[in-house]
This record gives sequence, C-alpha cells and structure tokens, in this order.
Amino acid sequence: MAESSIGRAGNVALASLPGFTLPGDVPGAGRFYKVDVTEPFVVDDGHLRVPTGSGLGVTPLDDVLAEITTSTEYIALG
Repeated sequence: MAESSIGRAGNVALASLPGFTLPGDVPGAGRFYKVDVTEPFVVDDGHLRVPTGSGLGVTPLDDVLAEITTSTEYIALG
C-alpha cells in the first residue's frame, strides 16, 4: 500500500498495540517515494520505530508540503 509517512505513522502506532495481531502493510517509505512528507520510516532488522511525538508522532516537512500542495482552504472555527 503506497501511503505517505503520515498514514504510515498511524498504522505503525496501531500495529504496536498489545494484542494487535493483524497489522497493515507498513514497509519503509523509500520503497515507494523518493521524498516523503516527514522524515522517512526506516526498516531496521525487520522493524519500524514507533513515533513518540504528539499526535501521530511525526512532523511534516514544511518545504516538501509547500512543493506538493496544490491548494489550501482555511475554515474559521466558532
């Protein structure tokens, strides 16, 4: 499944939960992308490190997002 590192972060977190026995496909991003939108996930001895930051644990790379963004929309809250 070719998804960005943002989607992969959620899959890795889910697959790391105790008792979780049917993880999705979570290969390293280098298999599909030359440049990903976060620091790449790297497979080390058959394992991926579970991100530890807030939210999904990964931070988008602003310069990469700016290069691939085709439009933006802002929604006022409240």
